[in-house]
Amino acid sequence: MTSFQQLIEIVKKLRGPKGCPWDKAQTHESLTPYAVEEAHELEEAIANKDIDNMKEELGDLLFQSILHAEIARQNGDFDIDDVIKHLNNKMVSRHPHVFSDVEVKDADEVVKNWEEIKAQEKEMAPFDLPKSFPSLLKAHKIGKRSKKFGFDWETPEQVFKKTDEEMAELKEAFEKNDKAHIEEELGDLLFTLSQLARHLDLDAEKSLRRANQKFIHRFEEMLKINPNLKDIPREEKEKLWNKVKKQ
Repeated sequence: MTSFQQLIEIVKKLRGPKGCPWDKAQTHESLTPYAVEEAHELEEAIANKDIDNMKEELGDLLFQSILHAEIARQNGDFDIDDVIKHLNNKMVSRHPHVFSDVEVKDADEVVKNWEEIKAQEKEMAPFDLPKSFPSLLKAHKIGKRSKKFGFDWETPEQVFKKTDEEMAELKEAFEKNDKAHIEEELGDLLFTLSQLARHLDLDAEKSLRRANQKFIHRFEEMLKINPNLKDIPREEKEKLWNKVKKQ
């Protein structure tokens, strides 16, 4: 028995009559948050270049896949073999430059072909994106798909200009104290910033995640220096922040 087959048998036993009460109680819906959580943990392990943790998190994601497949098998929908067969067929279909006689010049053309084949297979609308996508990721995808129709800025400088315009409109809405308008303009600004990241060949989600971690690190350093941070004047807080920032 291979390790993979052993894993399948382990999951079957967990879901069996004498299995684990927690595993037996799970559904596709109840497991969804765990799959998302595991994906984020894998992302963090990759960002930290933590090979051991990558191995663990990939295993956790694989477990989620097998568990979902076992639930589907018990429901009479499909099993893990169906999942793998579908994956195999999809990989062959979407890589005609490897498994057929189609030629491509670079990775960009591979991505272009992949999206076109995917759209043909699923008869997708231009902006048919999962509702559960994080908003920054969805904004990035919207920008990429708009570009295919020639509706996009040509240079980062043009996006910088648009960002300034959106910031000015947000300030104007703020000055009028129009809550609904403020929310709308803030959304426009965030969307434009995500497109700026795309034009700078950056991942807005990653940039924000790093900014979050940087803030947390600096704030924790401030608390180490002065645990009574809450009670000191604003000016002292600013001095402490700048001190930690320099370090």
